[in-house]
Amino acid sequence: MAWSAVTSAVINIGKLLTEEAIYLWGVEEEVDRLQTELKWMQRYLTDAETKQSKEEMIRLWVAEIRELAYDAEDVVEEFALKIGSENKGCLPSCIKTSACCLKEGWALHKTRSKIEKIIERINDLVRRLQAYGVKELKDREEESSSSTERRESRRPYPHIMDDNIVGLVDDTEGLVKVLTNESRCQVVTIWGMGGLGKTTLAKKIYHDPQVRNYFEHFAFVYVSQPCQKRKVWEDILSGFKTLKDEDRKKRDEDLAEKLCNILEVKECLVILDDVWTREAWDSLKPAFPVATGRHRKSKILLTSRNRGIVSDAEIRELKCLNDQQSWELLQKIVSPKTGNIIDVKMIELGKNMVKHCAGLPLAIVVLGGILATKKNSLIEWQKISDNVKSYLKRGKNQGPEDVLALSYDDLPPYLRPCFLYLSHFPEDYMIDVDRLIQLWVAEGIVSSKEEERDGGEIAEDVAESYLMELVERCMIQVRERNVAASEIRATLKVKTIQMHDLIRDLCLSKAKQEKFVFIVDGSNASSLSMIRKVRRVSVHESFFIQCIKSPNIRSLLFFNQFFPEEALEKSFPLEVLNYVKKHCDDCCNPLFWILLISVGSTRRLKIREFWRYMFNNFKLLRVLNYDKGRTSYGFWTGWDLPSDIGNLIHLRFLSLKDLVFLWPKLQSSLGNLRCLQTLDLRVNFPEIHVPNVIWRMEQLRHLYLPFDCESSTKLNLGTLRKLLTLVNFNTKNCYLKDLINMTNLRELEINLPFNIENFNESGENPPIIGGKYLHSLFIIAIGESGSEIDPRHLAHLLSNCTSICQLSIAAEISKLPEYQYFSSHLAYIRLSWCKFEEDPMPTLEKLPNLRILEFKYTLEGKEMFCSAQGFPKLESLILEQLGKLEEWKVDEGAMPSLQRLEIRECGNLKMLPEGLRFITTLKELKIESMPKAFKDRLEEGGEDFYEVKHVPSIIFQNILR
Repeated sequence: MAWSAVTSAVINIGKLLTEEAIYLWGVEEEVDRLQTELKWMQRYLTDAETKQSKEEMIRLWVAEIRELAYDAEDVVEEFALKIGSENKGCLPSCIKTSACCLKEGWALHKTRSKIEKIIERINDLVRRLQAYGVKELKDREEESSSSTERRESRRPYPHIMDDNIVGLVDDTEGLVKVLTNESRCQVVTIWGMGGLGKTTLAKKIYHDPQVRNYFEHFAFVYVSQPCQKRKVWEDILSGFKTLKDEDRKKRDEDLAEKLCNILEVKECLVILDDVWTREAWDSLKPAFPVATGRHRKSKILLTSRNRGIVSDAEIRELKCLNDQQSWELLQKIVSPKTGNIIDVKMIELGKNMVKHCAGLPLAIVVLGGILATKKNSLIEWQKISDNVKSYLKRGKNQGPEDVLALSYDDLPPYLRPCFLYLSHFPEDYMIDVDRLIQLWVAEGIVSSKEEERDGGEIAEDVAESYLMELVERCMIQVRERNVAASEIRATLKVKTIQMHDLIRDLCLSKAKQEKFVFIVDGSNASSLSMIRKVRRVSVHESFFIQCIKSPNIRSLLFFNQFFPEEALEKSFPLEVLNYVKKHCDDCCNPLFWILLISVGSTRRLKIREFWRYMFNNFKLLRVLNYDKGRTSYGFWTGWDLPSDIGNLIHLRFLSLKDLVFLWPKLQSSLGNLRCLQTLDLRVNFPEIHVPNVIWRMEQLRHLYLPFDCESSTKLNLGTLRKLLTLVNFNTKNCYLKDLINMTNLRELEINLPFNIENFNESGENPPIIGGKYLHSLFIIAIGESGSEIDPRHLAHLLSNCTSICQLSIAAEISKLPEYQYFSSHLAYIRLSWCKFEEDPMPTLEKLPNLRILEFKYTLEGKEMFCSAQGFPKLESLILEQLGKLEEWKVDEGAMPSLQRLEIRECGNLKMLPEGLRFITTLKELKIESMPKAFKDRLEEGGEDFYEVKHVPSIIFQNILR
């Protein structure tokens, strides 16, 4: 972690020396020397961080180096930002007042003095490290380049694409029979210690074709510790696709009643993963009629570490793998393609190492993840074997826990802070990968020296490669994937990740040992006064922020309402508070305002004190993130965001997503935040005014505008040349011409309206997109007004997007542009709510690299036709809610690469096209929410069975009676 902190300081100080040199006048020599000293110290850190696990003294020195690097960066940046903000718009230096010169001179003196003290500390630490035998590493640059080489040449990860189920085949088959047998028990428990594969088994059952054909509705829910019953119930309804906005405002009893009714009349499977206690199960039972045996079709499957959670459940105990199964699983992880290790010596080493995992699948997978990175090198395997033995000698448990600890110590220096950063997130939290990467970059944990050079690797690319290394090492679990289309192929990019409980315990332990982050939760409520010398705070439970006394804090992440409930009750009567919570999305309701205004004049709002304390005491903050997490409504934040936020001039990351403000106007002081890289303004309010100050944030890389801005909002964004992500852009509140300056833009989301002024129908219109890196384009319409897009405007926009690989349109449009307007690189297209008057297939089937195509409520016509040789590379096709479609024709030779076909809620479609029988590549056919007559035609003995009998997997779900 010290290596990461020093690297961040070196890079950022270097950027200030080159980009903000004018604001370092008078201290540039000292700053340059400071950067040189930090680089010198960096040479010792690899050896020091390797030895710190064995030497307590070195561990303390490494921690001191980390703090020193933070201090160095803060001193230089604070001076540059302060002088920069004071000098903008000031008089020339030759006619400055004596007071200004005196003030500037004092600032110079203080900064020089601070830098000298830091340099003295660096030299002292280097002397101590040398005296203690820590070696200087002279080939840091070579190591850095070799790590880049590893990222570029890294093999694909078959061992992480699918769950490995060695030893679970019999359990899978047995549980499928139990769940699909109407006469058997209605509640089933998978029981066993952590790391045995309970979740893996449950997921395998959840996706089993036989199970999918048996039940109508499915929900897989992770139960947090402690159990939050309402969140669990809402997640189940969401899995059933029956959760409405009004459900979030219901009382617990009413929500439980709704779920109970669905479970009584429908055939449902609910999987509750990781239920810890009988009390947790008892709290959930009111919504489950199957728990009392009143219904014979819906069933519940639990996973738990405790046997006696449900007294009348059928229990399936998981046991540790035997030696043969353990070795088989290790081989699958290390050699996923062949499943075999050939070298005799490596086999011997591997079998000896795997014995120390004691048959625990998680430990075997993690050990395999370590070995998989060693490129089948016998020397490297011998080192790992020796390390396993040394851990067992000094470890207390002498078992699989030591293998998990080894997985951390085997991480290279650049991966350790990335892994420790995951300790910020609550248990079972689904971590959004894009947001995680933005946090890593904002904190300086990940950076790139080649940033912004033509063709150079940017920090987000480096961060994504680091994430994939952690996945490859099996340190984190992939939960969801998104389509990441490229001109060559459509892959599944990691969208969300999770940590296994045992790996998270390791992460928390190491983070605490390194003083990496202070986590505010129920276990340390009495220790809040200890938050003094800390750089990062993650808030899982609400608390009074005045407990934090550290002015050096760098990041604050909130995963719960950020102030105690009692503070709210002192500000508002309880009945008003409950009303606000239930109607936070209904701010246009006059009663909402009457109630708040009536109490606002007589009661002092404590929330404002919370904001002001934070904005005036934590001026070195780099990250400020609010995440509503498991709450079903946004954070309640008072009247508005105080102007004091402009004090946080060091901020790199600011997310106000889902915050609920009562005053629909943001402060112009936001313009002071010139260092911002990520700004998320998607607050929970129908319309909000954003001041025209974002143009000042020239370092912005990711900008998320509000869903709907007031008509008075008009933003200049042309200065944002480093922007990579722009969300909720429209031509009502922004200038279309500004897009041409965003030459690094990768992802653009347009929230209609989108209109081109002075549009020339002859085609002589200026280009819209100026960069060559844009790969994802999303066009959506939120709200009723401006929900249509002119096909001519769309055609011109697409003609400028020559490199896009992903296109999603969720807006009304009468027809698609001709295929020549589309990028030949397009691999993924999703079209919803488009209401095409003409069949779009003749246009789309000409796209040479299209791999995935999805339709949802897009067709006004009754026919659809796919011609021979059309869709040459299409692999996945989804047709959903095409209610007017009656006939679909497919010529022989069309879609020769199709592997997956889904048809949902196309009630007027009489039959599948006969041409499907010629598509021999089709592996999966899913029919959902279709009439029973449609299903009967496709089953064995049905008149259309000959068309699909070659398909290995056919799933019927929620068939209409």
